[in-house]
Amino acid sequence: MQRVDLTQTHDVLGAYKNIDFKNIRERYQDPGTTYAFDVLDGKIIAPYKIQLACFRHLRDLQRQNTSDFPYHYDVNLLNKFLKFAAICPTGESVNKLVKLEPWQKFIYSQMLAWRDAQDYKRFTRVILSMARHNGKTYLMALLIVYEFLIGSIGKANQDYLVSSINYKQTTKLLGYVKKTLQHVLQVEPFKSYGEEVGLSSDSLTSQSDTIRMRQNNNRILGITYNAGSYDGFHFSLAIGDEFGQITDSQGVSDITTGQTRSSNDDHTDYQFVQISTAYPDPTTPFHKDEVTSMENMERDFDRTSGDNYLCLVWEQDNKDELFQEATWVKSNPLALMVPQMIDDLKKARSNALMTDTITKFENKSLNIWLEQSATSFLKLDDVVDAIDNDFVIDGRDVYIGLDYSMFSDNTAIGFVYPYEVNGQARWHIEQHSFIPFNQAGSIEVKENQDGLAYRELEKRGFCTITGHPDGIINPEQVYRWLIEYVNKHRLHVIFFGYDRFGSYQVKNITESLIANTEWAVMDVAQRTSTLGNPTKFLQEIFYTHAVSRPDDPVLEKALLNAIVKEDKIGIQIDKNAASLKIDVVDAIIDALYQGMYHFEDFGMVNDRSKQVERMTQQQVLDWFNNPDSGLLGGGDFDD
Repeated sequence: MQRVDLTQTHDVLGAYKNIDFKNIRERYQDPGTTYAFDVLDGKIIAPYKIQLACFRHLRDLQRQNTSDFPYHYDVNLLNKFLKFAAICPTGESVNKLVKLEPWQKFIYSQMLAWRDAQDYKRFTRVILSMARHNGKTYLMALLIVYEFLIGSIGKANQDYLVSSINYKQTTKLLGYVKKTLQHVLQVEPFKSYGEEVGLSSDSLTSQSDTIRMRQNNNRILGITYNAGSYDGFHFSLAIGDEFGQITDSQGVSDITTGQTRSSNDDHTDYQFVQISTAYPDPTTPFHKDEVTSMENMERDFDRTSGDNYLCLVWEQDNKDELFQEATWVKSNPLALMVPQMIDDLKKARSNALMTDTITKFENKSLNIWLEQSATSFLKLDDVVDAIDNDFVIDGRDVYIGLDYSMFSDNTAIGFVYPYEVNGQARWHIEQHSFIPFNQAGSIEVKENQDGLAYRELEKRGFCTITGHPDGIINPEQVYRWLIEYVNKHRLHVIFFGYDRFGSYQVKNITESLIANTEWAVMDVAQRTSTLGNPTKFLQEIFYTHAVSRPDDPVLEKALLNAIVKEDKIGIQIDKNAASLKIDVVDAIIDALYQGMYHFEDFGMVNDRSKQVERMTQQQVLDWFNNPDSGLLGGGDFDD
């Protein structure tokens, strides 16, 4: 097959046009494949991520049933579901039957028709996202009813999950399921089957959060994410509604841990589906998985990862489309069949502009991930655009900041490297965090609380999990790591700033630095009059693209989570938001207290009166012995 790499060009339509899909077009006339061709042929407006999913579908049809790609596409399984859906009521009326649109059939084609060599579902993890009011919740209610009635035939003790972030949303999804079941169980052969397995339509009128087949103990469970527990279950199908709002990964981990292949044949075919609209916080696991899945699809040439992860996201491709109403079907595919939706969205946009809530409109009605709060420190695009993994720190001037904690908060060291590009001043920022787990109880719980895989990030050099047996920060470990890091990379430390109120242990570190190094060590007062300028400076260098950073999840999460508070003097990062993991930003701002002036005449590095103070003993000796220093004489003097 032709090698296709879209990670740089992102030109999925160009790649599609350069490949001959004639055989696929002739062989497959099913709704899923037809939709994929219509999108890539430009007959249907769709966003980039859906174009990617369509391209992936066609390419996988070309490579199916090979040793490197042991999956196949079974159109009969899709048709079987579509026949079932045709007898189901719509979400709005029991008197009106479902008529699925092409984009909806495409969703089901991917989820149901792609199979592995054992004929189990290929996609065990699914992300489905679009703007609100597009019926995604009801689409998944149809799926779970189908799996409960059809997929469980001949099986026993099957658990099916409907879950959401709160009781109200969970009840809504479960209500759709009950209403659909009530209707279907009045139609033969399902009426007789329901009686046979002990599932009558009358049993669906209660407020119970469980729907059970008495004869085989197959059941649908409604469990709220924040109040329930998924431990001990092996869900054949799990639907997580509005999981884009979830900031930790503990519940998701509990669901997927129970979904594993086993010797019990009844629990080998499973699927976990997360559905959601965009939310203000782009650091949530849901959005991270979206980004990772997109990157996997762009690596068409590499099928070593992501083969079991399906990502279908209808969204606006950029914020400029706010005033391009013709593109709104990208995030609102239902508008293709309900044109009135666009008029309603126009009115909602007008109201949002008048009430200064346009970011909420972009978030929920156009499915764009962005910062909703006016107090957000940085914009997502600016943070992403700053990534530079090729920056070399060895031998450079550096300004260092320390934000120290003990128990639940991380301890962070921030590094600021000034440099120039074509005569233009720039700053590169990096961090290293020390991770405690005393209050969490274990590093596993700490990872789930913070939404960061610290053990994996430690391997990549972005953090160090504390070596203290009680899970608290060890100041000796922090000090030794810093000294070794500076020496290893031959860094010229111009300034070391710290917050002395972070912990009494800070004193141990700073006194050791003063005694054993020539660094300029300074307490940076944590008040607006002191922090206002470096805080604003950090914000400005992101806005003006004068900053670079590595692709470090710890740093990124801190930058995106940081919010500002303002008083009559200026702004500073809100330190009360400890749970947002902003320690890194505080450390970088402490470093910038002097680092922002690096290229100014009055900056520390340019202060000749401090030149000798910054030198090591060897540097002082070399300078003294240098004739250019003027200290050794050698000129002509009058007697």
